[in-house]
Amino acid sequence: MAQQVVECVPNFSEGRDMAKIRRITDAIERVSGVRLLDVDPGADTNRTVVTFVGHPDAVLEAAFQAVQTAADVLDMTTHQGAHPRMGATDVCPFVPVEGVTLDDCAALARKLGERVGRELAIPTYLYEHAASRPERCNLAVVRKGEYEGLEEKLKDPQWAPDFGPAVFHPKAGALITGAREFLIAYNITLNSRDKSHAADMALELRETGRVARRGQATAFYNSGELIFYQDGRFPCGNCDFDGATFAETEAHCREVHGYDLRHLLALNGVDAAKGVVGQKVYRAGLFKQCKAIGWYVETYKRAQLSINLTNYKVTSPVDVLEAARTMAAARGLVVTGSEIVGVVPFQALHQAGRRYLKQQGKSPFVPVADVLENAVFSMGLADVASFEIDKKVLGLPKSYPGGLMSMTGTAFVDEVSRDTPAPGGGSIAALAGALGAALASMVANLTQGKAKSPDAEFALGEAAEKAQRVKDALVLAVDEDTAAFTAYMEARRLPAGTPDEKAAREAAMQHGLMVAADVPWSTAKACFEAMEAAEVAMHHGNPASITDTMVGFTIAFAGVRGGLWNVLINLKDIKDPAYVDRMKAQCADLLGKAQDLLARAGQHGDARLEAMLTKK
Repeated sequence: MAQQVVECVPNFSEGRDMAKIRRITDAIERVSGVRLLDVDPGADTNRTVVTFVGHPDAVLEAAFQAVQTAADVLDMTTHQGAHPRMGATDVCPFVPVEGVTLDDCAALARKLGERVGRELAIPTYLYEHAASRPERCNLAVVRKGEYEGLEEKLKDPQWAPDFGPAVFHPKAGALITGAREFLIAYNITLNSRDKSHAADMALELRETGRVARRGQATAFYNSGELIFYQDGRFPCGNCDFDGATFAETEAHCREVHGYDLRHLLALNGVDAAKGVVGQKVYRAGLFKQCKAIGWYVETYKRAQLSINLTNYKVTSPVDVLEAARTMAAARGLVVTGSEIVGVVPFQALHQAGRRYLKQQGKSPFVPVADVLENAVFSMGLADVASFEIDKKVLGLPKSYPGGLMSMTGTAFVDEVSRDTPAPGGGSIAALAGALGAALASMVANLTQGKAKSPDAEFALGEAAEKAQRVKDALVLAVDEDTAAFTAYMEARRLPAGTPDEKAAREAAMQHGLMVAADVPWSTAKACFEAMEAAEVAMHHGNPASITDTMVGFTIAFAGVRGGLWNVLINLKDIKDPAYVDRMKAQCADLLGKAQDLLARAGQHGDARLEAMLTKK
């Protein structure tokens, strides 16, 4: 089950005074639920980039505290630096990592902007995905004129801030906040010390591409001759096509190669509207949302492709890695591995692991730890430096370190047997369902690639995916059920000496009871899904494993019943009649479906098992 994780990367207009920077980062770290990942000061730019992550609410609070502290300790009237800037906190983007969307992050930016404008009276602008109008999407456009031009800019109605007064704040300047996708800093390492080897490949990969050549003598592109636009001859940079007009070549690039030629030229500083005759021709790079250069790293004694993936959902690390491996082989080079600089979102690495498992002919629907390990091995992420998954991957599935499921089997059974009310039936129901789902996954995965038909293969893949998903949810529910019971017991221990205390205690108890009912209800639903996955595996899986699937859906049914019983026992004390009636109806409906599935699957399994036993 994914956690909600947001990254925030504020840039502060101070890169030399570490005491001031520390006051800002201390304000961030004082917010519970936030983890400070990186502080990167630059003396020449006089700017510090800070990275922290956490739950959206915590990150929003930490961002405000950072902006407020920066406004207190920094003074823009004396600031000088090489980097463009408009305020003490110049830019503060929110980035989705796990369990949140870009729209969610845009909402955070708007909340921050509103509070900064209202409480701190700092003019605030929105940019990128949070922009209030199209012309404010581009950060460079919003920042144009910088701090020195801000006072005049605020007098222009077209540049009224999105939040806060249109009044110049000499000390703090203005804040720019917004939402953008996660940027993955990714390096690919070659078995070469020659920087030009990496640079040649990087130019092929990046979106801006490179100056076009023709007549390469070797696999290295720079062995060819530069080409230029001429009157009556407008070459395509990506093939041998020559258009008689620019419009003809423009249409060719769009229809054959899938890119906008004018946009490509603009990325390289050429305005096609002013004419292109005499200008160099450009070759489009392979990947959008990809920036890349080549360099030599003395520490590693090797050349690397240094890559920024500005939207891994458009171009993933695996996309560029596999292209680089193909290009390297053509040049007589070898990609020895790759490197994540900083951190990487869970989904990016998980998708990579599943992709490589599929290429290997293995089921991609295996435990998360196995998928991530496969990604690390397949991408060579530990080639030049260690790669610790717990530290490098943001948004790992939620877990309870030191919880019940971290115990040995014997310790867990012993814990249940003690004279304490928790863990109890709800946790055991979740464990039963998790084991049933695990058996369904096992049989489905064992039969991957060996099914009797493509339809059966597809059904088994869906069953394995479902089984892994509900298994993970049920493993978590083992501890969540106990946590819900503990929270209810704590509510019962609240003081009740005054009418207000009694009301607060009653409200907390009612809330606790509903949570204590909702958790086993989710357990029961997940256990039913485990039964469904086990039935599919029984029908299409290896016949020799039929008893495994029969045990799976039977024990998962025990989880359904156990979950429902724990829902019902909590309903008797809940005083919301609509909630109680709704839950009773849902429980009855789910129980009927589970009983029907158990009977149907049991009869089918028993018949097949009997046939196997009597077969001569």
